[in-house]
Amino acid sequence: MTQSASVVCDQGPEGFRSEVREWCRVHVPNDWRTAQTGASAETFVAFQKDWFATLARAGYAVPHWPKEWGGGMSVADQVVLYQELAAHDAPRLVLPFVSIHHAASTLLAAGTDEQRSRHLPAILDGEIWCQGFSEPGAGSDMAALSTSARRVGDHYLVNGQKLWASGALHADWCLLLARTDPEAPKRQGISYFLLDMAAPGIDVRPIRQATGESHFCEIFLNDVEIPATQLVGPENEGWRVAQETLGAERGMTMLELAERLGHGGFPWLVDLCRHPGPDGTRPLDDSRVADRLAALETEITGLRLLCAEFVADHSGPADASIVKLYYSELLQRVMDLGAEIGGLDAQTQLRKPLSSGWESGTWVLDFIGSWEWTIPGGTSEIQRTIIGERGLGLPREPKGI
Repeated sequence: MTQSASVVCDQGPEGFRSEVREWCRVHVPNDWRTAQTGASAETFVAFQKDWFATLARAGYAVPHWPKEWGGGMSVADQVVLYQELAAHDAPRLVLPFVSIHHAASTLLAAGTDEQRSRHLPAILDGEIWCQGFSEPGAGSDMAALSTSARRVGDHYLVNGQKLWASGALHADWCLLLARTDPEAPKRQGISYFLLDMAAPGIDVRPIRQATGESHFCEIFLNDVEIPATQLVGPENEGWRVAQETLGAERGMTMLELAERLGHGGFPWLVDLCRHPGPDGTRPLDDSRVADRLAALETEITGLRLLCAEFVADHSGPADASIVKLYYSELLQRVMDLGAEIGGLDAQTQLRKPLSSGWESGTWVLDFIGSWEWTIPGGTSEIQRTIIGERGLGLPREPKGI
């Protein structure tokens, strides 16, 4: 296991800020954007694993984890860390994203001691995870999934297909939902598994996107055996366990993404508006553009404060959905303006740095990618339903006849 540095800071947020700034000055690679633009899959994977190891050695890879597993950083220090990583244009942890957020939150909330001891140290050593939730007929309505898992002695026999599995081609393990009781109401007959991606019977096929990337994959499962020890939580209660996974996507990860948007994406947008367009005028001198920038800056400030408050005190039943919805639709508005201001030049940028996030400065590709955020992990419509029903106490939507 990689021995990470202690993340307990006794010098206060500003002292810690100075520490992180110096670390970034020394360790953030200056040429990573050029090197990662158009890079091969092998180069991307190697770079991501090396960058993750660099962060782990400093104690910066999993600050949100409990102290006993290599985290324990205060919320105030986490905000400082993500602010400085964004301000220094550090690469994002794209490949380990599911590992350090979704897999870890699931294991910590619902895993056994043996499962946590096996996988959390392995994740810190570079174990990569993907997520096998969505299916061709079960996207936002994941409870409609049909992948089956049948108990046979000390293991389950799994058959089915998963879709939109980010990074599955490079994953060692998968968070898998499968139906174990086909007769039960659909949310009550699902179980949650840890799937070894090296098991026989698994076929992973990359999906080529319109942008030329193949970030997503299909996973085909043909009589795949999963030991019963890799069941997370009780059988048929996978839906409840899955809420821990989705809670990480809708909440904890937002802190970093909000700081990236505030310290990376938005300043680049302002800088873009300062440069003269084809007609020689600066977009920033147009009062309508200035008003839109001011509105976006206000919204981003609100998002950052909301995320910090959410991480410090996650108490409301709809808080995670509020944060996810707010970020998703704000990201679209920021990238929409960037694509508009970027004009024809932005249309010619066909590749973005593979280790960047949704705010890479490649405006048209970022705008296209921003729409992803309003779909996975629960669409914006679903988030509004959760906010209305669980947060505001409104009546549940009637079921269709």
